[in-house]
Amino acid sequence: MTLDSQRRQIILVLEDVEETAYLIEKMLKKTGYCVALARSEEDATLRSRSQSPDLILMSLGLRPERLLATAHRIRRQTGLSEDVAIVIFCVPTIPEGAEVEVDKNIYMTRPDNFNQLREFLHRLLCRVPSC
Repeated sequence: MTLDSQRRQIILVLEDVEETAYLIEKMLKKTGYCVALARSEEDATLRSRSQSPDLILMSLGLRPERLLATAHRIRRQTGLSEDVAIVIFCVPTIPEGAEVEVDKNIYMTRPDNFNQLREFLHRLLCRVPSC
């Protein structure tokens, strides 16, 4: 699967585990997305302001309610539109394979594999006019 749009969509990946961030970046780039990496909430906020991502994909070693609060802070502090989806992945309290909208355009998921995550991201990004 590759992107058909002329402008490559930007996915900001907020991941605190270096090896995981590297693998996600590699797989998303292979799919055709531009990828910006952030290792902390502060870094994600700065990168969101400068790069205007089309989607934020995040996984930090925090409890789900703290992850949700982080997603809200990033959106509020950067002025990102609610049209920009935020996906919190590998949430252990979500059943494997599930995708749950927990707030307006904020999702928690626990994909079975990368293909499922990639398809979910693609569905969300196709709602963005540049797709």
